[in-house]
Amino acid sequence: MSLSSRLRGGETVLSAWSSLPEPLTVEVLAHSAFDAVLLDMQHGGHDEQSVLHGLAMVLSAGKPPVVRIPVGRFDMASRALDFGAEAVIAPMINSAEDARKFAASMKYPPIGERSWGVFRASADYGAPGSNDYLTSANRDTLAFAMIETREAFDALDAILDVRGIDGVFVGPSDFSIAWSNGLEANPSSEAIIEPVTAIARKAAAAGKFAGIYAPTAEFARRYIPLGFQFLTLSTDGGYIRLGAQTIVDDIRA
Repeated sequence: MSLSSRLRGGETVLSAWSSLPEPLTVEVLAHSAFDAVLLDMQHGGHDEQSVLHGLAMVLSAGKPPVVRIPVGRFDMASRALDFGAEAVIAPMINSAEDARKFAASMKYPPIGERSWGVFRASADYGAPGSNDYLTSANRDTLAFAMIETREAFDALDAILDVRGIDGVFVGPSDFSIAWSNGLEANPSSEAIIEPVTAIARKAAAAGKFAGIYAPTAEFARRYIPLGFQFLTLSTDGGYIRLGAQTIVDDIRA
């Protein structure tokens, strides 16, 4: 089932976060308990080549693949979709104009300016000449605009109003830096709960999705009831460290 249909059906989707640009590591994540897998190009090690190969691993496992592009790389948003991504997260969308540029790269006309060039042989583009993929892509490929600055928060209504933006995604660490005027990077800060909750509430009122990065399970449990449907959990490096620590602690106990 696609990420779009699961979110539209009201499900809470829990995604793995892949920073290590190694297809075999991505394959392990894709065959784990996570509902989806995100490949991070902004702060993670993924580049165009590792995204191309990593998406193949996620698709072969039957999980929805998601890509976070680098800041301003809207050309990569289109390529990620051509490679098979079902959703793209764009960081530092701070204005309606940023959102329009992002949406243009994600949607075919008349909504956007995405160029036709589907690439993935295993993806279901329909029979040649059927236009199956063309008629469904604008609905089923999701554009998430990251809200992580005061500027973005102030422009939130205008960003949500942009046609082709399907949802917003909160980066709580960057948001906490902005909200504290540079005094702390604390995703669990009590000070950001109210504005972050307002982001989810406004997204829902606009008929759009709200997602958030959750560094811990406790964080996720706190924000799911506040209206966040799509959550990415910790990182692949964190899973390895946690697993190793759990095993060692269990033996030594």
